[in-house]
Amino acid sequence: MRNTNATHHSVATLPTYHWLGQQAYTSFLEHMQKHSHNLALHKTSQQVWFCEHEPVYTTGKRGILNNKGSLGAPLIVTDRGGETTYHGTGQLMMYPMIVLKDFHLTVRDYVHLLEESCILLLASYHIKAERDCGLPGVWIHHEKIAALGIRVSHGITSHGIALNVNTDLSWFEKINPCGTSRKATTMANHGAKALDLELISKQWFTIFKQLLELRLV
Repeated sequence: MRNTNATHHSVATLPTYHWLGQQAYTSFLEHMQKHSHNLALHKTSQQVWFCEHEPVYTTGKRGILNNKGSLGAPLIVTDRGGETTYHGTGQLMMYPMIVLKDFHLTVRDYVHLLEESCILLLASYHIKAERDCGLPGVWIHHEKIAALGIRVSHGITSHGIALNVNTDLSWFEKINPCGTSRKATTMANHGAKALDLELISKQWFTIFKQLLELRLV
C-alpha cells in the first residue's frame, strides 16, 4: 500500500550567475540590501553578483578608520563585518546572496567555502594561495590577494569577497588594509595573463557552484 504520509523534501535551488560590469558603490549597496531583504521574504531567487567598483573605500559595522591621511576616494560605512578596505578598477567582486541552511552551511563553513573557491580559482592560474590562520581572506605568503567581509542576517548572506586581479595597489598604501600592516598583491603580480574580469567571474562562479553542490550530497 502506498504511504500517503511520506515526507517530500524540497531540493535547494542553486544560485544563478550575474555579471554587472562596473558599479558605483552606493547605489549598488542599496540594490544588494534590497535583494537580500527580498530573499529573506522568499520574494526573489538566490544569486551571485560579480562586478568591479569605481574607486571607493569601505569599512564595516564597527566603523574603524585606519586611513593614513587623505584618501582621494569616498569612504562609506557599510553593514558588513570587517575593517576598512579599498575597492576599485581591476578588482573583481563576488557577492553571493544565498540561504545558508539550504546548503547546510554555518557561517564558519560559508567563510571557508568563499576562501576555498578563491584558492581553487587562483590554482587554475597556477597561483598558489592559502589561508592564514586567524586572518580572514586569501593570502600568498604574507601578502593579501583577496579580502573578505560578509553579512549574514536571518540566514541570508550578502557582501562577499574581493579579488585583486590587476588592481592599482597604490590605493592600499593610504590605509592599513583590514587592520593588518601587510601588503596587498594581485594576480598580475604573480604572472597571470589575459585577465578579463568577466571571464574570471564565470570561472569563479563555476567553482563556487560546484562547492555548493557538494554540500547537497
